[in-house]
Formats: sequence, structure tokens, C-alpha cells
Amino acid sequence: MKILQLTNKMPYPPKDGGAIATLNISMGLHSLGHEITLLGMNTTKHYTDMDDLPGALKSSIDIREVKVNTDLSFRAATRNLLFSRLPYNAERFFNKDFIQALVNLLKEKDFDVVQLEGLYMTWYIDIIRKHSKAIIALRAHNIEHEIWDRAAMQERSLFKKMYFKILARRIKNFKLSILNTYDLLLPITKRDASHYFELGNTRPAFVVPAGYDVSRLNPESDEVNFPNIFFIGTLDWFPNQEGVVWFLEKVWDKLFSVNPGLEFHVAGRNAPLWLEEQLRSKEGVIYHGEIDDAHAFIVRNAIMVAPLFSGSGMRVKIIEGMALGKTIVTTTIGAEGIPVSDGTNIIIEDEPEHFAEKIDLLIKNKEFFDDIGQNAVKFVSQNFDNHKISASLAEFYQKHIGKKC
Repeated sequence: MKILQLTNKMPYPPKDGGAIATLNISMGLHSLGHEITLLGMNTTKHYTDMDDLPGALKSSIDIREVKVNTDLSFRAATRNLLFSRLPYNAERFFNKDFIQALVNLLKEKDFDVVQLEGLYMTWYIDIIRKHSKAIIALRAHNIEHEIWDRAAMQERSLFKKMYFKILARRIKNFKLSILNTYDLLLPITKRDASHYFELGNTRPAFVVPAGYDVSRLNPESDEVNFPNIFFIGTLDWFPNQEGVVWFLEKVWDKLFSVNPGLEFHVAGRNAPLWLEEQLRSKEGVIYHGEIDDAHAFIVRNAIMVAPLFSGSGMRVKIIEGMALGKTIVTTTIGAEGIPVSDGTNIIIEDEPEHFAEKIDLLIKNKEFFDDIGQNAVKFVSQNFDNHKISASLAEFYQKHIGKKC
């Protein structure tokens, strides 16, 4: 098959969940012998120097870029709020240069499938229909409006709370407006699939989670600095900021007081200054900023915390942490969409006191810590093998291409 992926950011380097989920499925489909082309927006926020792409990646996937400025603008956001019914998030990804690049590409190559990576790439469905006979598949990475609904619930500022609610409502309306305009639906979790069917999806759906290359399953337990605690995630994303602040203010001081010398390592790019200052002000907290090797950082540290109270979809970093044998303590929302077993391959707690108690238990009971991590590796091997996921998706595509023909 010839498959075109459209993305609203370049998937390299794969440092966040969306990029990892996109790139892994690209490589998985390529490994099965399918021809993959990727047309991505190279945004100012997630800019990738195309010269930095590894040779192996360039030889595997035909990656094209369109430089797009998607920076947030107060003036544009205000104009959108007052004079538009569309979500500002979606408007930022409608780009004339991208349209032209897409049209040129569709004239250059005949595709069997066009895979839209995320809700906001549905802007281009009409363009694809006009210039291609390919099947169009929407890969829904999360329930976008739910992220902002949950953010509104947590927000203290009345103005921000109101704005988040408006944004959530507009995103949901935007989703309803494009419902069933695609041919196939690819939710990232079963929960997300149910959501789309509740909204009225009538198209065939196939759950495509973020897979992991199980050949890299290697906990490397001898290198772990036990009992170091760590967090890794993009720090300009509101749910991550919210979770880190919650942990610092409601969990860390108690843990540190009963475990002198304990370290909390935080890694992530684009942290705002106020968050950097808060991280650096806490005793025992080591802030690394953006790191070059996320794999090595995860392997090196012991207990991974993922305290999330908003957001949606699948937390790909949790899957990556489990694959590397990490013992993870998260919240109900953090584990949402991943069929984990609390107390067996992960630990789930929502109250700060219990969250701290479970981490303290792991610190004091190395056998319990080891069991959780070992079970986590088995869980990923059984449920998130990227090769198996890619093969199942290819079979799903071929079935429906045959129907269309």
C-alpha cells in the first residue's frame, strides 16, 4: 500500500506522545513493506531541522515539510473569541501553503490511504477528496475537548475557566461538524472509540494505540539509581504543568521529610519561567530541562510519577516507562485508556496523601518495586507490540481498500 500521513507537527525528534505515536506507526507500516510518505507542518514551536533527520529515517519514509507559524497570538485569539465560532486551536492549523503542498503531493503520487494524525488535520478532507481517490482515515489521538473541559474544572482564574469552557465547546462542535466525513476512524484507545460512537460515528473503527518496539524491551535494572523519583514530559502542556505543581506542593515535601536525601528529577522542554523557578526552589528537586536522550533518563531513574488530572487520550510516556521496567505511580486520569492493573503492573492514586504513601512503600519495599516493574514490561510486550499493531492496521486498511475498489 501507499500511505500518506498528514501531521500538524514533525514527528522527529520523538520527544512527546503525539510524535512517538505518529513515528512508531510510520516505521511499523514501513517495516511491513508499505510505502510511507509524511507531509508535516514544521512549526515554530516544534521546529525540526530537516538536516538532522537520521539517514535511516530518510531512507525509510519520504518526509516532506511545510514551514508554518502556529505561535499563539493574543490578538488572533481575541479576534477568534469575539468574531468566530471555530476553536482557536483549529484555526491555527489551517494554512494555504500546506494546502498547496498537499495538492502538489496528491498530483505527484497516487495513494491508497491518507491518514490524518489528529482532529485538526480534518481541515484538509475536502482537498483530499478533490485530488485523490484514497481512503481517508482519521487517527484520533485524544478527546480534545475533554482536555479543556478538565482544565476548566481545575482552573482557579475565572477568566481562564470561562475561556477554557468556550474552547471546549467549540472544539466539540468542530468535531461534530467533521463527524463521518472521513472513511475510517482510528481511535487511540477503546474509551475514545466509545466516545466517537456516542457522538454519532457511523464509520468503521479500529483502535490503534501507540505501539512500542518490543525489541527494545530492556529494563537494564543494574543501572537504576534507586530510589530516585522522576517525571518526564513536555512542560509547556497544561496538564503536565498542573501535575508537576500538584506533586511539588502536595506530595514532595512530605516524601522528602521522611526520606532525607531523596531526589526528584524533572525533565521536559519549554518549561515557563515560573515553573522553572518553582522547581529550582525545592530542596531535593533536580531540574534537567530538555534532555537529549529520554531513553537513558528513564532507565537511569527508578520511580516514575505521572500525576495527571486533565488531558485525554493515551499517555505514551507511561507506555514507554513501563516498557523500560519502570515502577509508575499515576492517577486515574493518567492511566485512562490503558488496560493496566493497579497494584500489579502500575500504581494508581488520586489523593496526595495516598500518592505519597505508595511511593514511600516502594522506597521501603524493593521487592514490591521490582515486581511492579517486571510486570510492566510483560504488560507492554503483550499489549503494545508495535509490529503487531502495525500489521493489524495494515490488514484493516487492505480490507477496506478492497471494499472501495
